[in-house]
Amino acid sequence: MPLVLTSAMAGRGAARCGCIMPRPSPLFLMSILIFVLMLRDNYIIFPVRYFISIFNRNAKKTKRIKEMANVKFYAGESFPLEMHKVRIIQKLNLIPVEERGKAIAAAGNNTFLLQNRDVFMDMLTDSGVNAMSDRQLASMMQADDSYAGSETFTRLEKSVKNFFGCRYFLPAHQGRACENILSHAFVKPGYVVPMNYHFTTAKALITVNGGLVEELIIDEGLKIKSDNPFKGNIDIDKLNEVIGKYGVEKVAYVRMESGTNLVGGQPFSLSNYAEVSKICRDKKIPLVLDASLLADNLYFNKKREPSCKNMTLHEIVLKYAELSDIIYFSARKLGFARGGGICTNSNELFLKMRELVPLYEGFLTYGGMSVREMEAIAVGLDETLDEDMISQGPIFIDYMVKELDKRGIPVITPPGGLGCHVDAMSFLDHIPQNQYPAGALGSAYFIASGIRGMERGTLSEQRDADGSEHYSNMELLRLALPRRVFTLSQVNYAIDRLVWLYENRRLVEGLRFVEEPRILRFFFGRLEPVSDWQSKLIAKFRKDFGDSL
Repeated sequence: MPLVLTSAMAGRGAARCGCIMPRPSPLFLMSILIFVLMLRDNYIIFPVRYFISIFNRNAKKTKRIKEMANVKFYAGESFPLEMHKVRIIQKLNLIPVEERGKAIAAAGNNTFLLQNRDVFMDMLTDSGVNAMSDRQLASMMQADDSYAGSETFTRLEKSVKNFFGCRYFLPAHQGRACENILSHAFVKPGYVVPMNYHFTTAKALITVNGGLVEELIIDEGLKIKSDNPFKGNIDIDKLNEVIGKYGVEKVAYVRMESGTNLVGGQPFSLSNYAEVSKICRDKKIPLVLDASLLADNLYFNKKREPSCKNMTLHEIVLKYAELSDIIYFSARKLGFARGGGICTNSNELFLKMRELVPLYEGFLTYGGMSVREMEAIAVGLDETLDEDMISQGPIFIDYMVKELDKRGIPVITPPGGLGCHVDAMSFLDHIPQNQYPAGALGSAYFIASGIRGMERGTLSEQRDADGSEHYSNMELLRLALPRRVFTLSQVNYAIDRLVWLYENRRLVEGLRFVEEPRILRFFFGRLEPVSDWQSKLIAKFRKDFGDSL
């Protein structure tokens, strides 16, 4: 049964005619008005630019916003308030629980392999699936698709340089493409890359090039429950120890990941980053910032770090850039579009990476990106400096985490960015790690809800060199909340189904591989349940919910 859970205003204004003389329709009058305005502003030759100019005028108004809208409710309750309106919708379908069971089985119990037509709410990731703004969509109409010397690239380059305050910019098609270039340029066999915490593709590309990864996140960062506002901080003592252990000459670079992806989307503080930068500058080691989740990190800097309270978002960004040697980002996250890039102020580092872009990505004025996406990124970066834009993810995540926590569901606290992270190790404490509890929870949750989450646990790790399993520090089911995509009622649905599953968690058992790729197995590996537990879960759902979807 199809469901549509969002709504939009329908357009009005059908043309009408009189019996004797035709009566001008609203559409005709609007066309005349636009023609006059274009003529006035000398846009008659390039009408598309006129509409772009209107959106650019609105953009100037956006820059005046300094603080997130402060809205209080008379009744005293608190919940997220959308600071946008819905104008385009996409129909969703919630298939019956029996069909969900068949779908997850056909996908090899890997949510990455589910067909989107079988998914009700896609909470797999926020990568490339955030809602774009009207300004972004309008900007795509002026794209210049020249192979070289594109005006679109010029606009993107200007936007990136303004955003980060950097001298040099290299385009790439997404974040892992940037990681590939960095690894090829700086990692050699036996080199080490210290970092607060690894990301799957970053680690894989470093190790493929013969390097090692050292994770130096503070101890608090690996605790499920905590009130530490910056669990993504790097441990300064551990960093000094690792540099001393390997020697400066063996440290390829130090990597700091904003909004640590695999341990609950936890931010780091600007003050901690400054400490790391000082060590790197003193020892002449490049400091690399993965800014893919910078928008969330900026929000938390502003809200949780006293020294950032009176800084504008752009001032915080520029401070991070000043402390960094290289910044790279996935624009599938930062900028709400699809693409990426690398920034630096060092001509030496720029030249070392530049030749790899045409080799792996494409010419220097597109880097594997669509020109329309490049236009959208240019606008998206500008909108990232608007607190009412970047707050939409964190405030919805905060709501979901706190509601689940109140109901006794084990989740990562404090709420971070990217999504709500469920502790599968506690949720399914009867399943051993070698049966992938986070993967089993993801499979069970899809059956219970039609919601696709992502396993962020041992399945997402790669085996050790001897073939033994490398157990993850955490077993998490990540329920991503793409920005400006889901309504509050949909979030409440996600909470409701997770509460039901928790009450029936003893029905859930583990998974085992039937097809295991050697690299990045979580993307396309296939698994099967260790018993017929899924059919029992479906039967219990039908008993409790009757004929409900």
